Amino acid sequence: MFAALLRLLGDFDLAEEALHDAFAAALERWPREGPPGNPVAWLVSAGRFKAIDALRRRARFDAAQGALAERVARGPAPTEADEVPDDRLRLILACCHPALGPEAQVALTLREVCALTTEEIARAFLVAPSTLAQRIVRAKARLRDEQAALDVPPREALGPRLDAVLRVVYLVFNEGYLATAGDALARADLAGEAVRLARLVVELAPEPEALGLLGLLLLHEARRDARADAAGELVLLEDQDRARWDRDRIAEGCALVERALRSRRFGPYTLQGAIAAVHAEAPSAAQTDWAQVVGLYGLLARVEPTPVVALNHAVAVAMRDGPAAGLAPIEALLRRDLADYAPAHAARADLCRRLGRTAEARASYARALALVRQGPQRRFLERRLAALG
Repeated sequence: MFAALLRLLGDFDLAEEALHDAFAAALERWPREGPPGNPVAWLVSAGRFKAIDALRRRARFDAAQGALAERVARGPAPTEADEVPDDRLRLILACCHPALGPEAQVALTLREVCALTTEEIARAFLVAPSTLAQRIVRAKARLRDEQAALDVPPREALGPRLDAVLRVVYLVFNEGYLATAGDALARADLAGEAVRLARLVVELAPEPEALGLLGLLLLHEARRDARADAAGELVLLEDQDRARWDRDRIAEGCALVERALRSRRFGPYTLQGAIAAVHAEAPSAAQTDWAQVVGLYGLLARVEPTPVVALNHAVAVAMRDGPAAGLAPIEALLRRDLADYAPAHAARADLCRRLGRTAEARASYARALALVRQGPQRRFLERRLAALG
């Protein structure tokens, strides 16, 4: 409903207000008159009329509001005859508007469409929540000031928005796969929604990176049941019971990644999917082909040279060549880019632990613990600290 109202009204705040007014009207009328045959259509129409009324009232103080009211009144009535078959995906496409830069597109969509908190999105962007909040406010204002049409382009014109849409789906899945805060390791609802959206994107635009992203998500989802024990506590990849992995998802995910790789037009999601496939196909943790993982991370670092990719590459090098080989690059990242990134401190702590540098391991585990707000991760770090004495 919000997707339809935003498309009709072209303003985030106005659409949210209209949706609230429509539900208030329903609460007043439906108990007395009975619910309509099509409740969604009724609510969207009611929201549109409430918005027109509100704009006309404001026109007494601002003539521009009256002009906007007449434009909305003359505009098309709500319709389901849209090329995009899913409201959530339609809204994501609308928010990934070319009038915004890539970072603003993604931040706005995660906040307004996927209901992630400012803190959750800021974690994904490695920025302060206040910085992220200002970015979202500016994005809304930019769309409003330019009177950008929040519509959905035809299929053949999806290209300029596809990168942002894929990144949104990827970040939604990340929050579902490993929750930012709370007492649950994962949020299955978000992860499942991301997989569903990724399938819809593939139906709309079966580009190699869309295939690679869907493959990546399926390969991670395949391990979901083994990532926590019966008490909900974190189980590391090396300790997971691989008999609990979903082999059907692994087979589908690997096939999608291979299809994307064969195109030779792939990017970071396909490469991450290839790394996940190496782990998924290893019979045991000890039999993981770490040389292949290191090579794939090297390719990924050239395609997407971010500090987090560099961290994962260093961890893979440590698994292939021993903990000392990965320690120096991780420490360099902590000095430069990842000083407040808990996984980097946890990675350094683990390497120091394996090298017998107990005091340094304790200090890094303590620093990671200070940065983590999720229950299972905190308890895992506390157990590691306790084991060091």
